[in-house]
Formats: sequence, structure tokens, C-alpha cells
Amino acid sequence: MIDSSNTLQRGWHRLLRALSAMLFLFCAASAMASPGAHGPNGEHLDGPAQAATGASNAPRVEAKSESFELVGHLREDEFSMLINRFETNEPVLDAKVDIETGALKAAAKFHADMGDYAVDDAAFLKALKAPGAHAVVVTIVAGAESDLLEGTLKSEGAGADTHSHEDGHGQGMPRTAWLVLALVALGLLIYALSRRPGSRTATPSGGAQ
Repeated sequence: MIDSSNTLQRGWHRLLRALSAMLFLFCAASAMASPGAHGPNGEHLDGPAQAATGASNAPRVEAKSESFELVGHLREDEFSMLINRFETNEPVLDAKVDIETGALKAAAKFHADMGDYAVDDAAFLKALKAPGAHAVVVTIVAGAESDLLEGTLKSEGAGADTHSHEDGHGQGMPRTAWLVLALVALGLLIYALSRRPGSRTATPSGGAQ
């Protein structure tokens, strides 16, 4: 006589194994699809230097003209800018760079080791860290070339550049971590069902064993 409980149990095993395989494949696909250093449209100024400085979590400003483009990041102790030539993406090195916001103006120092321009003036940083949107004007003089770039930096406050190191989601654990936990839970459930004693079956004479 066919044991319906064992048949149901085997059906559950097949379903759970299929779900586990699907979840595993989804986790692998999510890991492979994680964004890299370059944007989906091939944006400039998304190279290794920014990743090395941990700038991805900092408030940022972008500006460009026909000659130059820049990306600036507001960190705890400085406002840092990377400047490139727009057409060639060639770094602009050792130029004279000034930045203004409101009534404040500061000269940016060039860091030859990182290739960036930074402002560490306390009053300037305090103004940029105030919550809200801040218009910034950057003047660039590189040899015989000069240009004026304008952009807007949005800041959430003084701690905006140091919080939320949570895989870019800012909502507790990353999605991939939850998927891994779900996969482990499914595995434990399958193991528990496989260790479960079989149901009592009827003997050919009709008696119970």
C-alpha cells in the first residue's frame, strides 16, 4: 500500500530543493551584478582613486563645461575635488583652483600623491556641512586656460560623510545577506525533514507494524 505521508514528504523535499537552487542562483547573480567603478553610461571621474579614498559615501557635487569636469566630495576634514579635461578625461594637475560658496571663498591645495584638490578651511567646511543644498562655484586656471564651473552640493549635516556603511542600502543588512540567511534556513528545514521518522505503514495482512 502506498504511504501518502511519505509521498507528500518527498514532494516537499523536491520543492524545497528547487527553491534552494533558485535562491542560490539569485544570490550569485546579485553578487555578479554589483555596480563597479563606472556608471551605466560610462561617466568620467569614476576611477580607482575615488574608491581608494572611500568617497562613495560622502556628499558630492558634479560640474562640467566644454573644457573641464569635476567631482567634489565633502569629507570630515576636507572638501576634495578631482578635475579632468572633458574631452580626453585627462587629469588636470597642478592648476590654480579656487572655490566659492555663498560669501566664502577658499583656495584649493593640489595633492600630487592623490591628484586631487582639497580645501580644509574650517569656516568653509562648516558652511558646506550645514544641512541643505549649497551652490558652489569653482574657478580653474590651468596654464593658458581658465574656466568657471558651477554645481550644487546637498548635505545632510556634519555627519553625512561618515554614516551608513551598509553596502549602499542604508536599511540594515544588505539584501544579499538576507538572501544568504534565507538559503541557510531552507537548508536547515530540508535537513530536519530528512531526519524525520517515516510514518507507520500497513502490512500486507492489514495489520500495523
